[in-house]
Amino acid sequence: MQRFDIAVIGTGPAGLSAAITATIRNKTVMLLGSKDLSEKLSKAHEIQNYLGFPAIPGEKLAEAFQKHLDQMGIEITEKRINAVYAMGEYFALQAGEEMLEASSVILATGVVQGKPLPGEEELLGRGVSYCATCDAPLYRGKSTAVIGYSPREESEAAFLSEVCSEVLYFPVYKEETDLPACVRVIREKVTGIENADGRRLVRTEANAYPTDGVFVLREAVAPGQLVPGLETEGSHVSVNRRMEASIPGVFACGDIAGTPYQYIKSAGEGNVAALSAVAWLDQKKRSK
Repeated sequence: MQRFDIAVIGTGPAGLSAAITATIRNKTVMLLGSKDLSEKLSKAHEIQNYLGFPAIPGEKLAEAFQKHLDQMGIEITEKRINAVYAMGEYFALQAGEEMLEASSVILATGVVQGKPLPGEEELLGRGVSYCATCDAPLYRGKSTAVIGYSPREESEAAFLSEVCSEVLYFPVYKEETDLPACVRVIREKVTGIENADGRRLVRTEANAYPTDGVFVLREAVAPGQLVPGLETEGSHVSVNRRMEASIPGVFACGDIAGTPYQYIKSAGEGNVAALSAVAWLDQKKRSK
């Protein structure tokens, strides 16, 4: 298995900037995220404070970012990272049932909007999961519920329908769903997850739905859950001016590192995070 020098998680301005800088500094980089880059960026009507691109639509800025990646020969690996584990000399990144390896990690996943659902954190690992690919075998022939925060999560619900006897899908978005007929779509606002006689209960404003397991699927996982033991401040990773997090070898940049939520700020922090990661790796190499 190839062990990359740096794994960059996130394909917004922060992650792309980090990947480009690290590549210029001759480090092997694994850039993980969406090949569509940042949906938030692409949907921006007009960005007025990105240096050198006055009054540019977000879609056009995303095209410029992609062109830069192409010129640098940087490819995006479309794998959802569910957890990052510090293993001593390297980091193991869980992508479904697959484990990837990197000597350092830069978190640029954006900020998780909103608070966890009532009962979500308490039941995590006890009937609540963030990874359908990882935990689907536990619910073979059983009933499951999926709370999906974007249309991208529909593929996970479709996969579960091949394994489980029943899949309830609660979309937390307005777009029409495109799911197998066997998946029951319920457009009711979820208010919490509870224990109920050995099963899980998805409670909405209108009803309560008993099930064996609940998958909460968001665009980004809260940083403290993504990297066990990481020091956080609310939904942000605690970092210093070098973008260093509390775990040596982990760096964070962009919205996940705190306000202001600005594209140009994120790109700058991505550059700093990459330079810090490069310096950290070089120091480790010299000390051996």
